[in-house]
Amino acid sequence: MSSWHEERRADKAADAKQRREDRAFEAELRRDERRKDRDEKRADEAQRRRDRAARRQARAARREKTLTPGNVYRKGTLILVTLSALASLPAQIIHFVQIYWMLFPIGPAVEGAAWVMAAGVAYADERKLPPWVRWLLRGLSLAAAAFAANINYKYGLSLIEYGISEDNARVAGIGLAAVTMLGPIFFEVRQWVLTLTAAATDPKKRAEEKARRKHEKKRRKDHKTVADVADRLVSAAPFGKLSFEDAWTQAWAIVHGTDKPGMTPKFHAYAVRSAAALDAAMEPAPVDGKTIRRRILDHLRRGSKAPAQPLRYVLPTPPATALGVTEKPQVVTDLPPASKTPSEAPKKAARRRPPEHRRSKGDALPFHPLAKSQAANTARKHTAVNGHHS
Repeated sequence: MSSWHEERRADKAADAKQRREDRAFEAELRRDERRKDRDEKRADEAQRRRDRAARRQARAARREKTLTPGNVYRKGTLILVTLSALASLPAQIIHFVQIYWMLFPIGPAVEGAAWVMAAGVAYADERKLPPWVRWLLRGLSLAAAAFAANINYKYGLSLIEYGISEDNARVAGIGLAAVTMLGPIFFEVRQWVLTLTAAATDPKKRAEEKARRKHEKKRRKDHKTVADVADRLVSAAPFGKLSFEDAWTQAWAIVHGTDKPGMTPKFHAYAVRSAAALDAAMEPAPVDGKTIRRRILDHLRRGSKAPAQPLRYVLPTPPATALGVTEKPQVVTDLPPASKTPSEAPKKAARRRPPEHRRSKGDALPFHPLAKSQAANTARKHTAVNGHHS
């Protein structure tokens, strides 16, 4: 019996231990689940905070982008002109309906004409139409706005019949006329500012286009014949097949006979003359005696009123023989040749007188060209009067 009871107690202890372990395991699972739930909740809360911060940043970015001075000006001007149209249109409708009910469309037509013409100015600026188109649209817009302002002013004065004081009626008329005129004017100023802003964003491109237009105008003015021929070539070719620059090159060859733009027969002749003059100037000058003598004579014969120019001398080639040594002596000696007989020979009779010396060509060296030039200068400076030098 004792063994049974012991086994029973052992089984109960084992069951209690198992239950404790199960309860501990379940408690651990619950703690893990609660921990996971808290982590997920914190993650969700952090994500919601991040989402709220991202939405705030996006709203701030959109607000910053929307509230820029440019957007405020553009959108604010549109709001002003819309309020202007809403304020001026009812008075015109009432004015024409009071005259006759079938005149109802006249008011919207007049007011709409002013705004449509103002929008036409913006379209002309966008398409870069000629200036006269823009000014025509501006004139039509202002004319319609002025007509509508006159109607509104008269309508404001007519409010006196409804018991409004004369001053208040005049103020109402002036206000209606002002909003009628200021609406198109504000819209036109808005378009003008936007056009200048677009042009100022790329000043380099604008300056390049201006320089290109100026060059094209000057080229057509200086070469009218070539421009006319180029226009005819472009108009004769299929559309888009011949560019104006290619047509200009062909027209230049047709008119001036050369395919190099800018060159004409006159310029070609001028270039040939200049090249020939350069070649002649670069050739070495001859140094023979005839050329030197011709240059000295030309210098001496030059008129007194001729412009003074420095005289340039080209020295001749030095002679092969030394200076002062010639083939023929300048003076023939008068002494007789040495005697070949011994000194003891008897003396002969007195010698006869030698013949007079005759100079021949080549006995003496010619004067140097510099000496001749110096002698000529001295002769010019000291003129002879009555056989005497002054």
